[in-house]
Amino acid sequence: MRRSAAVVVLALTVLLVAVGCTRQVAGTAHRDPAQPPVWISEDGYGVVAGFVDAPVNIEIFTEPQCTHCADLQADFGDQLAYYIGVGQLRVTYRPLIFLDETRDGHSARVSNALFLAADDDVTGTQFQRFVAELWLNQEPGGTGPSDDEIADMAQHIGMSDAAVRRISTGGSAVNIADMDAINFEFLYEIDNLTTGTPTVYNLTADERLDIYDNDWLLKLVQS
Repeated sequence: MRRSAAVVVLALTVLLVAVGCTRQVAGTAHRDPAQPPVWISEDGYGVVAGFVDAPVNIEIFTEPQCTHCADLQADFGDQLAYYIGVGQLRVTYRPLIFLDETRDGHSARVSNALFLAADDDVTGTQFQRFVAELWLNQEPGGTGPSDDEIADMAQHIGMSDAAVRRISTGGSAVNIADMDAINFEFLYEIDNLTTGTPTVYNLTADERLDIYDNDWLLKLVQS
């Protein structure tokens, strides 16, 4: 059984300067430690959202142009964000790009944006909302959103200005080819007969989840 591990170190430095009846805040903004973090998985090819000590730990294998993956986000995205936020759930997103026709296609660009978002200035809840926004605005078979359009989505769900700028640059945050190969290997280990997306795997119980049960997520966090 594979398990994700991470050490999250957070620092908050804020200087308050009072001038007359105004107050200025100088310094670098960091994530509120009371909010769930987001970080890159130990193997380097997944993005983790949620508290380290969350009692339920799952992986979601997803393709940015997969319409069934969009359905998953439409049906359960808000619930995933809620359970991440209250500390009941930790989610590792493992993107794949098998629907791309070019090396720098739609799926590759969206996948890279997920890794650009994984930093101290983004919360796990924001990251989940970002995923839902991206998948609900996908363009299967098309060029997909530009870097600026992806950044606009990040801004729309409330990410920090620094995160929005990172995403708008489209700078390489992960080796996309290696990411696709490694994540497919992990997916193949789970099911070598019906290997596809979306696949949701319960790392805590070491089992694939039946996401076509309308109550799968509620049952999972209550188990």
